[in-house]
This record gives sequence, structure tokens and C-alpha cells, in this order.
Amino acid sequence: MKLAALLGNDTLKQRLSALQAKGKLTHSFLLTGPEGSGRHTLARILCAAMQCTAPGERPCGICPQCRKVLDGAHPDICIVDDPEKKTIPVKLVRDACTDLYIRPNEGQRKIYLFPRAQDLNQQGQNVLLKSIEEPPPYGTFLLLAEHAEQLLPTIRSRCVELRLSPLPEAVLLPALRERFPDVPEGTLRAAGVRAGGYLGRAESHPCGTTPGCCRRVPRLSVPTARGVRRSCCRCCPDGAAEARAARPILTQWQALLVSALTSRSGLPPLRPECAQIAEARPVSDITQAIEAIRLALRDLEGNVSPGAICGALTVKAAVNAVFADCQKTCRAKSFGGTFLTS
Repeated sequence: MKLAALLGNDTLKQRLSALQAKGKLTHSFLLTGPEGSGRHTLARILCAAMQCTAPGERPCGICPQCRKVLDGAHPDICIVDDPEKKTIPVKLVRDACTDLYIRPNEGQRKIYLFPRAQDLNQQGQNVLLKSIEEPPPYGTFLLLAEHAEQLLPTIRSRCVELRLSPLPEAVLLPALRERFPDVPEGTLRAAGVRAGGYLGRAESHPCGTTPGCCRRVPRLSVPTARGVRRSCCRCCPDGAAEARAARPILTQWQALLVSALTSRSGLPPLRPECAQIAEARPVSDITQAIEAIRLALRDLEGNVSPGAICGALTVKAAVNAVFADCQKTCRAKSFGGTFLTS
């Protein structure tokens, strides 16, 4: 399988090439990895490979079927999503499952792409499960999600999971250099580290700036669940919107701590305060705090209340101590509502 468009991920590429060589490309794949990891790139490659009509290694990229896939105009690739809805409507899933039994218009397969599979509620996943269990021979499902755990075990067990990995610096840095020739090498290296080795993330902020959602959000007042809830409510008094308010708060804390961690390696921090935090706490404590926030952000995608999630952040003494040091530094520098402004 031709996978040059997907950087790194050598083990995954070898696995896919072996499956294609044996003619065993399954009818359901689960593509997992954070935003910017290459999930959508891999999905396009898989769609093209399944529809390609050229002999030899696929996708060829030049046959009519490949061109239609790559141009986003193939009639037998159906995207199941409603970007305006937080949760994918169950009706869309039912319509897709009904359409599944209409044979392809011109392709070898009929492919249903779920770009936000983690946003399927339990009812939607159960509807989808029936079709994944016994699809027609031409039916194929591509589910994209940040974490496999966001889907029901019954869904996961019927899919081949393809987990996208971060890129080593030897692969990531040349790619960034090619895309941003005018940006200093040190800045590109720092962007790659802050992006966790994921090209898509680094491309979004090559100069080390923070995402717009992290620029002006409330300060996490105290490292307790109640403090986080107060911050969320100040940002969005509607209790039902607390989760939406908590996400940018936690994201900015994650960015701060990642920068603090990378600054210990000599990379330029997002702000001078990051270096102060790095000096105040051991690497192991900062790493635990980053992981705790990552899990909290994952749980926010489910039905766990923001208060319970933020309370769980402070269970470990080491993590609580990191938050306390951050709080002390932020207050001293009067971060307030401009926590990570550039």
C-alpha cells in the first residue's frame, strides 16, 4: 500500500501493507490519535486504496477512482457527521445503516466515514453496531476518534484499530522546515515538542503561539474541584455549559505544564513563568499533572460532570502540589483572565 503521504508510523504502514497484500483489508477500521496526528490523512489513503482500480500497489493516485476520492467527490464515500451538532444525531446513523444495503454506484466498496466517532452517543453506537456486525460484502466503516475507549467495547472488538503515533524529531523537523522555511529552527523544534510530535498540531502553531481558545480564559482560582467549577461558572453561568467552559481552562493549564516540562531541555518556554514552574517541581510531578489533565479532557467528552473531573485532578498529592505552584506563579504575575496571552 502506498502510504508516503502519511509520515512516520512505520509499524502501522507495514501492518496495512501486509493486510492489503493478503487481500484482507477489513470492513471496519478504527483510526485513533489526537487532533493533528494524521487520522484524516490515513482515512483518505484507505478510501483511495479500497476504491483504486489500478494494478499493483494501491492507491495509485491517478486512476479515476483515486482522483474522485482525493478530490472529495466519490459517490460511494459517505461522511456521517453534522458539524453543527455536538453529538452526531442518531437519525444520521440510521440513514447510513439503511443506505448501506444499496449497492455502490461505481466503486468496489461503499465506505462510511465517521470523522467524530467519539461524538456518537450510546444509542447511535448501538444502531451502528448492528451494521458493523454483519455488513454486506462491499460495506466498509472508517471510525475516527481520539481514544478507542470513547467507543463501546462491542464496537471496538469488531474493528481493526490503527493507532497513530507521534513523529520522531528526525521526521517531524524536516517536514516543518519544508512548510515554514522562514521560521527559525529552534522555534520549529520547540513547536514540535509542544505539539507532542504530531505534525498537524505543530503546523497550526509553528511559531509557538497558543490556540485561540487558550488566549483569554478564566484563571483556575484554586487547585480544587470547587475552584474549577467556580472558574467555569464565571465563564459560562449556565450549568449545562460547564463542560464547554472547563475544556479551554484545562487546555491552557496543559499547555503551560507541557511548556514547563520542555523548557527543562533548553527549549524556549511559552512564557518566562513556565521556566519558574519547571524549577519548582520535579519532572515526575509535572508529568503526572499533564497526564491527569489529559485524562480529565478525555472524560469531558463523556457524561462525567466537570466538578467530579476537576476533583479527580487533585487526588494525588504530587499533582496538587504542581497546581499549587502554578497558582502561586500565576498570581504573582497577575495572569488573571489572560493566562497564556501572547
